[in-house]
Amino acid sequence: MNIKKLLKLCPTFGLLLGFCPSLAVTTALVNALGMGVAFTFVLVFSNFFVSLLRRFIPQEIRIPLFIIIVVTFVTIIDMLLAGFTPELYKALGIFVPLIVVNCIILGRAEAFAYKNNVWASIKDGLLNGFWFTVGLAILAAARELLGAGTLLGAPVFSANFTPVLLFILPPGGFLLLGFILAYINEDTGVQ
Repeated sequence: MNIKKLLKLCPTFGLLLGFCPSLAVTTALVNALGMGVAFTFVLVFSNFFVSLLRRFIPQEIRIPLFIIIVVTFVTIIDMLLAGFTPELYKALGIFVPLIVVNCIILGRAEAFAYKNNVWASIKDGLLNGFWFTVGLAILAAARELLGAGTLLGAPVFSANFTPVLLFILPPGGFLLLGFILAYINEDTGVQ
């Protein structure tokens, strides 16, 4: 499998979903990995409970009930981050609570977990969470390397390297995301 096909497995690159956290928390690799773990936790447990309760969830009110399930796990991960990793919690800020309205999580609950068994839903949550985390990590590693000259906070380049601060700022995140999307789509005819 080539690199372009692998990159398309990342929801941010393949489905063009989850841009808000993808651009906001990818200024440093540690932040991206933290958000990826939080996102995966919420996705796996939301999928699990939606699938477990699917026979008891009326079709007419399924979306509000999905949101209640997601809110429960977002609150749990938010409190865990605040209690055990206060620096990461502070760095991620409002973007952990915003997982509640992430279209990837609600989409997987609606399109997959509501229609499939528990084990398949857990696997779906793990795979989608993993690929979302990979997408965040790719963006964050590139932004941190180019914008700060570090990776996981450790210097990577010699002392005479001049970082391009644009890559740490939101426009640099958009620019890098655009480069990645252009690379993925260069031979598909998508413009």
